[in-house]
Amino acid sequence: MRLSTLETYIVYHTIPYMAGSPNHSFSIEAGRPEIEFGVTNQSTKWVLNSPDPPGFVQQICQSIKSNVFPQGNTCSDEKKHSACARVVAVLSSIFPVLNWGRNYKASNFKNDFISGLTLASLSIPQSIGYAALANLDPQYGLLAIGPVAVVSLLISSMISKLVDPAVDPVSYRNLVFTATFFAGTFQALFGILRLGFVIDFLSHAAIVGFMGGAAIVIGLQQLKSLLGITHFTTKTDVVSVLEAVVNSLGTSWYPLNFVLGCSFLVFILITRIIGKKKKKQLFWLPAISPVISVIISTLIVYLTRADEHGVKIIKHFKGGLNPSSLNQLEFNGPHLGQVAKTGLVCAIIALTEAVAVGRSFASMKGYNLDGNKEMLAMGFMNIAGSMSSCYVATGSFSRSAVNVSAGCESAVSNIVMAISVLISLQVLTKLLYYTPVAILGSIIVSALPGLIDYKEAYHIWKVDKMDFLACAGAFFGVLFASVEIGLLLAVGISFGRLILNSIRSDIEELGRLPGTDIFCDKAQYPGTLDVLGVAVIRLNSGSFCFANANPIKERITRYLSEKKQMSGIILDMSNVMSIDSSGIVALEEIHKKLVSRNVHLAIANPRWKVIHKLKIGGFVEKLGSECFFLTVNEAVDVCLSSKSIGLPSC
Repeated sequence: MRLSTLETYIVYHTIPYMAGSPNHSFSIEAGRPEIEFGVTNQSTKWVLNSPDPPGFVQQICQSIKSNVFPQGNTCSDEKKHSACARVVAVLSSIFPVLNWGRNYKASNFKNDFISGLTLASLSIPQSIGYAALANLDPQYGLLAIGPVAVVSLLISSMISKLVDPAVDPVSYRNLVFTATFFAGTFQALFGILRLGFVIDFLSHAAIVGFMGGAAIVIGLQQLKSLLGITHFTTKTDVVSVLEAVVNSLGTSWYPLNFVLGCSFLVFILITRIIGKKKKKQLFWLPAISPVISVIISTLIVYLTRADEHGVKIIKHFKGGLNPSSLNQLEFNGPHLGQVAKTGLVCAIIALTEAVAVGRSFASMKGYNLDGNKEMLAMGFMNIAGSMSSCYVATGSFSRSAVNVSAGCESAVSNIVMAISVLISLQVLTKLLYYTPVAILGSIIVSALPGLIDYKEAYHIWKVDKMDFLACAGAFFGVLFASVEIGLLLAVGISFGRLILNSIRSDIEELGRLPGTDIFCDKAQYPGTLDVLGVAVIRLNSGSFCFANANPIKERITRYLSEKKQMSGIILDMSNVMSIDSSGIVALEEIHKKLVSRNVHLAIANPRWKVIHKLKIGGFVEKLGSECFFLTVNEAVDVCLSSKSIGLPSC
């Protein structure tokens, strides 16, 4: 008797379950079928005949194409082939305003106008303060999106090591513009090449720790403004800042600055509490409290001539549009490498904050956020800003929150805000001559509590101690060393943990859940059943490579020595995403040792790139194509069937 392929498959895959036990094996004494192994196992063809995965160059080209050319184009074939239509499609992809602008309704302008004015009232004094934090003149902080505290601190701490802003402010400013150009270039490249994963190396825990440490450092640095200290340290660590404060208390501080700054800091915080309690009616109060503080404090200083009694004021404030800074970019100086590094760090931190802010409000409002387009937009904005006397800008959570609370309908609110800032630069700058520096410090300090998320830090501690280690490393690194050290610690710990998780050499012994064809970890599910004479092992590593190939090989051979009666081992490779030559050599050595002990090897569910490498490396040919299976269950069934009826096995 000779069974057909389908009949053979049905017999050997159904009778064991009909016998009442998923592990039951059987034998056919009479009429043993003559079977060719590669014919009955249809899934082997699916595993081995899959197409080759795309190469590196092809992936890069596809990424660029999908970024530049919008997906889902429903134009007719004629339009698709039209050069004009292609140009419009590309421009619409890069500039979303060409899409939503055509559908903008005039009825939405009222809300956008109000939210734009509200946003301008917050951003003008806040941005002036952030520019001071970056050791720049006030006008360099007035942007539509605007700088943020952490990036301003980064600029100040890293560029000040190259050029002292107090000694050579022109060279310092030129290096800041150059760093902004590099930041924009890196951001644009991240978007074009779809390298958004780069910012993910700063894990959530690392960001929480970094932001908390940076907030404390920024707050301590504002003691210079609140105390009216003239000479202050350029270092950012807590010890250096406190030493500078203590050394200045006996000589060069002025109490009136502290009284003025703290008084308006309390006023701003009180308005924030009132605004939270009555969000619908008084959402605008905390937004305009900074500009109210600036106006009132400026009037107080002007009317009382407090500047003659030690109160520090802004004094010179250049009005009008910022001039072009294209000729101030320095690409051939001695500090080019350090400036480029500064630009890269600022680019990553700015993108991290911007994407985090965007994702938060996208989730709140129910729309999708394209991270790569955000990177492109930020990149081109900062490149243009570097050529027009601006420094690194990014999305701000506080300004975004104010914009949403004020009822904005679209990006038109930002246009209104930009026009308001432009008018302020033209008209109001002379009126800010007597604005006390202490008020700018109080405005910055008032924005810092939102950066210190101690509740989230405690939550991270409860969930994952290793994750908390990255959080603590970033926090204490920023606090007691420098901003760069804190970032390096955070990235190093996060990256180290990622490597350990991806290459750890754990293996799991699997068993079958009773009454099912599901194989699970025996340690996690104690009720699983063993497969008689067959061991099922899952490689619990994302990569089978040089770093973990020998440990995995040793663990499998050690496991083999512990199990005396065994005729086959099935390796479940469903978790393995990649394999290199070291991993292939380790598999070959495992196979040789198993053959020497008359134990057969089978591979179940190899991933796309893994099976491609195994075919190129010749391992498929050495092991035999009949030893590859789509699922663990199928591999077990065939092993049991081949063992019971004497078929050739792997």
